Parts: sequence; structure tokens; C-alpha cells
Amino acid sequence: MGRGEAMPTVSLQDSFKINNSQGERKKLFASVSIRNEDPLNTMRTFFEGLIAGGTAGVVVETALYPIDTIKTRLQASYIHRILVLSIFSILIFTMAARGGGQIVWKGLYSGLAGNIAGVLPASAIFVGVYEPTKKALLKSFPDNLSAFAHLIAGAVGGAASSLVRVPTEVVKQRMQTGQFASAPNAVRLIVSKEGFKGLYAGYGSFLLRDLPFDAIQFCIYEQLRIGYKLAAKRDLNDPENALIGAFAGVLTGAVTTPLDVIKTRLMVQGSANQYKGIFDCVQTIVRDEGPQALLKGIGPRVLWIGIGGSIFFGVLEKTKSVLAQRRPNIENPESSKQD
Repeated sequence: MGRGEAMPTVSLQDSFKINNSQGERKKLFASVSIRNEDPLNTMRTFFEGLIAGGTAGVVVETALYPIDTIKTRLQASYIHRILVLSIFSILIFTMAARGGGQIVWKGLYSGLAGNIAGVLPASAIFVGVYEPTKKALLKSFPDNLSAFAHLIAGAVGGAASSLVRVPTEVVKQRMQTGQFASAPNAVRLIVSKEGFKGLYAGYGSFLLRDLPFDAIQFCIYEQLRIGYKLAAKRDLNDPENALIGAFAGVLTGAVTTPLDVIKTRLMVQGSANQYKGIFDCVQTIVRDEGPQALLKGIGPRVLWIGIGGSIFFGVLEKTKSVLAQRRPNIENPESSKQD
């Protein structure tokens, strides 16, 4: 960050005790030095990541599921019929004296329970893999390449969690577009009609969207946090973590919207096979609907990911802090501050 670079590097790092090398050199990226960790610390990092990631994922999914439902319906190819019905249903039944809330819940929260069952392990796996991978890479990479360590760790975490996230996303989006009434029913019918591979529909497009998304979002978040710490000469508080998470989410969400549209179209098409693959999907959308169709749902997506980033990273850092405080006293207290 600009403010961090304008200040003397040595004094900032000394005040935070981040680097313990004798000679300081100019940094191209904000960075921290990671101490050598024994296997016990690595396992502790993994399990704390599982807990923190699972907690943050469930909180975000529960809070923002309606926005995600609206985004999915905007991106679906039969946008007008579904969108109009959704808007009228919400307007009519929310004004009703009784029963309106239940119908809105069934519409916008369709598939929430089943989705949480997938989000919990997926988020846990992601952070559980990301944290020790990040620490290992930061030990191996030069200090001025810490951003690349964060990028790679985000991609590795995303790849590991995709085995759970993709089936969850397929079921969720099929329910959000009204194809199924319950998650168990969705899984059963998808497998019976499309085979087990139906649960991984759009897997390639999912990786195309989520691996860059995870890598970029976590890299931006980590680098901003490190730069902010160096500039402020203190640890960040909860609102500051949330604000940085929101900024990282908004920026990354906007950039990756076209990839999200492609992923949604491939996942909700079912056995109709309207698209033959990623490139055919792009060509068909651009030909039939124009290039602007690749930005469908950008408003709800940016809103959802921006707020979601704020909640996710805020809860994540708070949970990690609470878990760090419960570590054995014999552990070096400096290690809990390392990012």
C-alpha cells in the first residue's frame, strides 16, 4: 500500500517483529517471515483452519443465501419468466397478513439446509488446506514474492474443496431455479437421470471461475492486511478485517462475473445439454444474447460477495484469534501473530 511504502521499512518491521534477518532490503510486496514449524504446529494450523473456515462459511451462507438465489435466477437463461414470477411472489405474499414469510422463505431460501451441509465441509477443507499451505510457501518463497505464495495457496485450497463444493453448487442452483423441491430429491434424480457425473456438471467451468477467484481474493486480502499492519504499527481489529474482506470480495467478484455466468449456465442445464462445453457456452451466449449477457447478475454478485467477504473474513479472523488464545502456554506467543 502507498502509505506503507512511504515509511521506513526497517522501523516498521522492527516495531512488529516480523522479520529477524540482519539485512533489510526493499520489498516489492508486503511480506512476513514465517518461523520454522514442527509437525504439531502444522496439524494445529490445519485443524484450526477447519474450524474457522467451517464457521465462517456457514455464517455467510445463512446470512446471504437470498441474494445468491436472486443472482442465480438473473443468470439463468429463462430469466424473464422466473424473475417476474419471483418478484410478484415476493411482493404479494410479503404483504399478506399470514403465510407470506413462509412462502418467501421457500422461494429465496430454497435448498439452504442442503447447501449448508455442503458449505460446511467445503469451507472447512478450503481454509484447513490454505493455512498450512500458505505458511509452507511463505517459508520457501523470497520475501518479495509473498503475494505469489498467497495466490498459489488460494488455488490449492480451492482445488481441494472443489470435490465437495461442486456437487453442493449443482444441487443448490438446480433448486434455486425451481427444478427440485429438496436436496435429497435433487441428488437422487440427478444421479438417476445423468449419472454420478451429473453432480459434477460444469466442474471445468467451476474451476475456471473459483480457482482464480480464490487465489485473487485471498491474495488481495492478505496483502492489504499486511500492508495495513505495517502502516498502522498494530494488529487489526475486527471491523478493519471485515472492511478489507469486503473490498477484496467486491473487486474479485466483479472481475470474475463472466466466469460465474458460464458456470451457472452449465450447471443448471441438466440433461438438456444446451451447451457442449465452456467455449460453446460462451459463443452461444454472445451470439444469442450479446456480450453484455456475460455480466448478468453482476449487481447481486458484487453485493453478495462484498458483504460475504466482510462477514467471512471477519468471522474467520475472530475464530482464528479465539482458537489461538486456547493454544498451550508453552507455544511461542509470537507464532499466533504470524499470517
